[in-house]
Amino acid sequence: MGAYSQGEVPLPPAHDVASGGDLRLCKHVHDNVHGNIYLDSLSLKFIDTEQFQRLRELKQLGFTHMVYPGAVHSRFEHSLGVYWLAGQSVEKLRSFQGMELGIDRFDIQAVKLAGLMHDVGHGPFSHLFEREFLPQVISGSDWSHEQMSVNMVDYIVNEHHIDVDPQMIRRVKEMILASSEYALPKSSSEKRFLYDIVANGRNGIDVDKFDYITRDCRAVGLGCNFEFQRLLETMRILDDEICYRAKDYLTIHKLFATRADLYRTVYTHSKVKAIELMVVDALVQANSYLEISSHIDNPSEYWKLDDTLIKTIETAPGPELKEARELILRIRRRNLYQFCNEYAVPKHMLHNFKKVTAQDIVCSQKSGGVTLKEEDVAVCNVKIDLTRGMHNPLESIHFFKDYDSDEKFTIPDDRISHLLPTSYQDMIVRVYSKKPELVEAISEAFENFQLKSYGVKTQVHSTPDKKKRRYNSCI
Repeated sequence: MGAYSQGEVPLPPAHDVASGGDLRLCKHVHDNVHGNIYLDSLSLKFIDTEQFQRLRELKQLGFTHMVYPGAVHSRFEHSLGVYWLAGQSVEKLRSFQGMELGIDRFDIQAVKLAGLMHDVGHGPFSHLFEREFLPQVISGSDWSHEQMSVNMVDYIVNEHHIDVDPQMIRRVKEMILASSEYALPKSSSEKRFLYDIVANGRNGIDVDKFDYITRDCRAVGLGCNFEFQRLLETMRILDDEICYRAKDYLTIHKLFATRADLYRTVYTHSKVKAIELMVVDALVQANSYLEISSHIDNPSEYWKLDDTLIKTIETAPGPELKEARELILRIRRRNLYQFCNEYAVPKHMLHNFKKVTAQDIVCSQKSGGVTLKEEDVAVCNVKIDLTRGMHNPLESIHFFKDYDSDEKFTIPDDRISHLLPTSYQDMIVRVYSKKPELVEAISEAFENFQLKSYGVKTQVHSTPDKKKRRYNSCI
């Protein structure tokens, strides 16, 4: 398409890509979620680089496929999906309100590129790399995949000599960081709504969620009754903000509820977390030998890290990686850290909740046959919410009554269905035993911790005696 400003001043021919033009000029691929996706010529220059192709080797859901065998889709197809939905969103806005909003082809291309490149900075094994591994090897680490995505965009442009307007690249990077704490100053105070399409920091509704929720539900066989198409067709810009029809508030709630359901039943499944805890331990043990963390600020080396890191650990020679290799072998043989139990933090304790540590569990052990050590215990603190912590996400969303009205408003709790939740966050604490023979001791210490902290066992059920004895009979 030819990218034009509002004054219809053409950009250089190098930026002539098909958007809103003849789709026959685009390359197309068939996606199992969105059908045909049409790729414009500028986006193809980014896609056809080894840095972007690397996303094929990053599973979207990390190790979830060890529990849900169908969850083997990659960041590559997700990125294409977000690219497509970002383009669809801005094209619909231009179709509905283009004259009053001043949306031009430059805007459309920038939004599409932001959708395409938003995850190019992800590390191996999905979010495990930055949330679990890096904090253990780099004290006070504030590294983020969003910031690396921005760095990678610059690296790809320079390394492959992609002829693209620097102002467009600046806009793309701003859009990638829009919802993060590293958000850049906007290059223009106009068209603020464009920055909410890919990564929405204002209310959490964005095409990134539209794609991964739909794609992940399909992959794991979880029913998805959320239809993002309805929101794309009816959204409207009021006061430089994307707003939605008031009658669609239940559709929006389904978006957040489906996401929370995925977190509870898929992303943080107890066995998935057991595998992740073991992988993190293996990565930490291998880090000094493979120097994994030394590459996180260098895009030229970082892009070479992907999920094949596990195979590297398995095949690396020398005794330095013996313990890491044994952990990987245990995973393959399904000899996982043993899930002892979990509890949901009482609602009235959420405000002052402090993360539970292995030390907390060990210190709660009463006299027994074995003495627990911190390295015997793994604790996982899982927060599940509707994107706004303890607050109702609908409070930060603006609605409109109908297309004849220019008034936007929020919907207070007392006007929402009483069947919807009154609490918007769960905090679940799970405890694992790294050694099978310690399941009973750790389970009892965990129960003691609950009694000491809350005066009651808050878990739904006690660890079955059969499970406690299962491994003790073998020692």
